[in-house]
Amino acid sequence: MKEQAGEIIDFVRENRIVPGCTISKQIYHENGTGISIFSLAKGTNISAESYEYYKLWTVYEGEIEVFTTDGMSKTLSEGESILTPIHRSVGVSAIKDSIYKEIEFRKETIMNEVIKAGEVFKLAELLPYQEGKIVNMDLAHNDKMKFVVMSFDAGTGLSEHAAPGEALVMALDGEAVIGYDGQEQVIHAGETFKFDKFGKHSVSATKQFKMALLLVLE
Repeated sequence: MKEQAGEIIDFVRENRIVPGCTISKQIYHENGTGISIFSLAKGTNISAESYEYYKLWTVYEGEIEVFTTDGMSKTLSEGESILTPIHRSVGVSAIKDSIYKEIEFRKETIMNEVIKAGEVFKLAELLPYQEGKIVNMDLAHNDKMKFVVMSFDAGTGLSEHAAPGEALVMALDGEAVIGYDGQEQVIHAGETFKFDKFGKHSVSATKQFKMALLLVLE
């Protein structure tokens, strides 16, 4: 991944709108998994294209219309996501200045049936908080990638450990303390943090906290 490990990442601040333009920044693309950030000025669009694999779009800021050439139209605002349908031409139009993230899943990826292609949802609302517990939901996986969402009640956390691949933690709700290589940083909803392969890290929920985790393996 191109982002710096061990630092809080603010994709909204780092990918500002340029009037009249659409901008894309590829963060990662390997083994059929891709991560990109798109910045679309109001009134711009990305033409409809058809794919044989799913893409997950999540809006950080603004408002977009996701449309297909056969008549589907969905409006997404801040914090909302959509899993793009496969074998249908799907495009995006910016209703307001907008910044969104795209996660591309390779064709063989197994998707959790809790999310349906073409439906608008919020990742943070897919699972509840439970008193004194950590709740985990596996949303997508293949032999080279795992994408999960997790909720932490206040006071819970993951003790220091290392993962066998690079990972992105995407904060969805609340806040937590991320420990990484002996340093601690507070992460808030809307921010992202990267771990390098085998980087020692921990998560401590000072308040109720939800996050998405994308782990990629070589």
